[in-house]
Amino acid sequence: MKKIFILIFTLISLNCFAVEKSTTFTKEIFDKAQSEGKIVVINSWNKFCTTCKEQVNILDQAEKEFKDVLFLSFEQNKNKKVADFLKISYWTTIVIYKNNKEIYRSIGNTDKSEIYFAIEKSV
Repeated sequence: MKKIFILIFTLISLNCFAVEKSTTFTKEIFDKAQSEGKIVVINSWNKFCTTCKEQVNILDQAEKEFKDVLFLSFEQNKNKKVADFLKISYWTTIVIYKNNKEIYRSIGNTDKSEIYFAIEKSV
């Protein structure tokens, strides 16, 4: 009985930390945005990663504030082709593209001011 209780508690706890996000990245959307000269911010995440959840919250807020920037994301474990295309090996990676070039990359950064500075600098 104790093992069942621990299992149920663990599953409930994990869901509290689960990232509520869907994959929005497609190569077509990315290529179109780049050809139009848009700034693109991409982040990779994993459903049960607490750092990812922090980043998603920051980037969701940034998306409301930076109207001219396109924010895309993908689940690292489920979208290996996307990860390979972008050369992203780890979840918690944030990459910013401008004029078809990568201009910023961070892994595991949850400092809102640093992330915002990187976006502001790219605009």
